[in-house]
Amino acid sequence: MQLITRVLRNQYHDSVVLMLAARELKKLPQVIDAAFMMGTEVNKDLLQQGDLLNTNAKAAQANDLIIAVKSDEGSEDLLDLAEGFLTTHNKVDKSASRESNTLRSVIHSHPEANIAVISVAGAYAAREAREALVSGLNVLLFSDNVSVADELALKRLAVQRGLLLMGPGAGTAIINGVGFGFANQVPRGEIGIVSAAGTGLQEVSTLLANIGLGISQAIGTGGRDLSKSIGGLMFFSAFDALNADPNTKLIILISKPPDKQIVEKLLAKIDDCQKPIVLCMLGAEAPEPMNGNLNFTRTLEECALVAHSIYTKSGVNVSKLIEEVDEKISKQFIPLHESLTPEQKYIRALYSGGTLCYESQVIWQDLLTDPVYSNAPLDKKFLLKDSNISQGHTAIDLGEEEFTVGRPHPMIDNELRIDHIKKEAADPQTAVILLDIVLGYGAHPDPAKELSEAIQTIKRDRPNVIWICSVTGTDADPQNLSNSVSMLKNAGVIVCTSNAQAARLAASLVKE
Repeated sequence: MQLITRVLRNQYHDSVVLMLAARELKKLPQVIDAAFMMGTEVNKDLLQQGDLLNTNAKAAQANDLIIAVKSDEGSEDLLDLAEGFLTTHNKVDKSASRESNTLRSVIHSHPEANIAVISVAGAYAAREAREALVSGLNVLLFSDNVSVADELALKRLAVQRGLLLMGPGAGTAIINGVGFGFANQVPRGEIGIVSAAGTGLQEVSTLLANIGLGISQAIGTGGRDLSKSIGGLMFFSAFDALNADPNTKLIILISKPPDKQIVEKLLAKIDDCQKPIVLCMLGAEAPEPMNGNLNFTRTLEECALVAHSIYTKSGVNVSKLIEEVDEKISKQFIPLHESLTPEQKYIRALYSGGTLCYESQVIWQDLLTDPVYSNAPLDKKFLLKDSNISQGHTAIDLGEEEFTVGRPHPMIDNELRIDHIKKEAADPQTAVILLDIVLGYGAHPDPAKELSEAIQTIKRDRPNVIWICSVTGTDADPQNLSNSVSMLKNAGVIVCTSNAQAARLAASLVKE
């Protein structure tokens, strides 16, 4: 066995291209392992851990691409083939003009454009975002690793110019019916959303779509926007825009609990708004005082159902509705508890959506007597010592930077999650494995199929582990919600209509 590497100087490729190239290379019978990674120090540490780093690769710089191959034959031909896979999967528009290699030249050749999506390495993202804002474009800043200082400066500039700066790390938005980032295909309607939580926006918009309601605009602000350091600059600007929009009749606001001063400022804005508001602060207590047009919710599921009740004027008691549905589901699946061994006590949740991981922990805080450990815990005293080793009830956000540096996000690539579910299923203490699947544009083309096949294989050795999943998406998404649900059910997975429902069911199955 030999390790061979090649360093391509000053080459940057999209993470999806790197993922696809690595997959193709690993299919070759002579290849034992392979990786395509940018030469950052963090990535070199990851390569070292995987025994894929040699002296040649150590010399790579942050802007260089490392190709590392562990193989039975260490020929340069294999590296040539690996480099060729990059070209195969890197779809370049050959008709594009050479002059359009910079943001400025694209803006010049497309004066009708009014939004720029920026997804480049963090070191360059702020510069490109500033260029777009100065040129009069709204920005979806998909890139992360942008400093707080740069974010604050960019958002101040955007506010001054009456523009949106969504991000950094803005995973999704729906503007005038067009999805950006990880977006779902939902109908147009009269409900506007402002969200500092990407998968939170996806969960609520798809839950609404699946009960017949559409979206006017859905604006993601990036997770740090409501922090004390940023001050909610974009959250409040987006709220003002929806308040002034005649096509928006109801406004949904989604976030994790922000700083107290930010909440006070938000409540003052809501007080001046005549439109009905549904405020979802995950796990927070209802603020006091509350204006008559403000409706407070603690989960994404409750948020969507309350919005539906208000918009349709149905007068449904949402809390009672959720309770009745939960009781029906529990009666159906509670016999599974009897199949568990005395050792099987714990929930092991593996999430691609950070907001969904957070929501589940909020729910379990009220339902479980034992704590829930996580790499992104509600309380830092429950932070896992090692994110790869579960402890009691565990919820892992596989979208955290520790897992995504140098590799595709788990919404795009299931390989990392499959490795984790194999390990969790083999643990004799695991009772329930809980997963989320997020459909939509930008996501894996068929995640349910890939995960279902892996689950069926694992179930042969561990038949009494209980599998629960929620699927965020619609039938209009490229992956199709109904087809995805059917595949999972055929694999023996309990599929819930929302992440919150899945979390509650999991809790009911591990209670004494």
